[in-house]
Amino acid sequence: MQGSERSTYKHRLPVRLSHWLNVICFFILLGSGLNIFNAHPKLYWGQFSHFETPVFWLHANYGEQRELIGLMQIAGKDFNTTGVLGVSNNMKGKPTAVGFPGWSTIPSGRNLADARLWHFFFAWIFVVNGLLFLFWTWRSKHYSRDLNPSTADWRGIFKSIWEHMRFKHPEGEAAARYNILQKLAYVSVIYIFLPGLVLLGLCMSPLMGSVLGWLLDLVGGRQSARTLHFIFAWLMVAFIAIHVFMVLITGPINQIRSMITGRYKIHEPVVSDTVPVQEKIHVQE
Repeated sequence: MQGSERSTYKHRLPVRLSHWLNVICFFILLGSGLNIFNAHPKLYWGQFSHFETPVFWLHANYGEQRELIGLMQIAGKDFNTTGVLGVSNNMKGKPTAVGFPGWSTIPSGRNLADARLWHFFFAWIFVVNGLLFLFWTWRSKHYSRDLNPSTADWRGIFKSIWEHMRFKHPEGEAAARYNILQKLAYVSVIYIFLPGLVLLGLCMSPLMGSVLGWLLDLVGGRQSARTLHFIFAWLMVAFIAIHVFMVLITGPINQIRSMITGRYKIHEPVVSDTVPVQEKIHVQE
């Protein structure tokens, strides 16, 4: 059995533009956010900072040989994270106490003022881009047509999970459509994770307290909002890691091309028109 390929239009222009702008904004927001976090690498729960009892803390201590040891503390328990978190080499190769390493932050060195400027500038681009995308989604019926799980999708959810666990993915026409797990992931990101990330970030501003006081009360205080903002950010990192992994194992060239040009190549089997003699007789009967 031979196969043939045809091209279909998978991603429309607003989806592609929003996607790549989000990629740029998110990674700048993540890097600048880590730099801001490094200025006070502790997280708390509640309204106020209880410096002696953080729920999360990246710090460093001296070991028996007077060497710096990086530590990540979660709920009072320390984990050695030397070389990754707590302690990493600076530009001169010298071990330095720092929450997240310089290569992961924007700017690369400790600079709270510049990091805040980067973070807030790209945060507003991120927000405007998201609002424009939501408006387009509503006007174009992108959600109801492409993202809203159908009854058939829900019936096949366990089959889809099992196929993903075996790294088996749809082929042919089905490959050009979102499956149930993709729909649930994208809907969660678009309508839960990203709005939550933005709103919790705004909650940390005292100026927004009068507007988002209800959300602060809901999560338990400004420090809780900061902690949840941090968690939401890493949930997004986890989503992106899984997303990139799936792109790599399902044909990266085809997937990336479709997000740049909108065109997606579908491989379809070609069934021969020749029918065996026995089958012809059966059909005639």
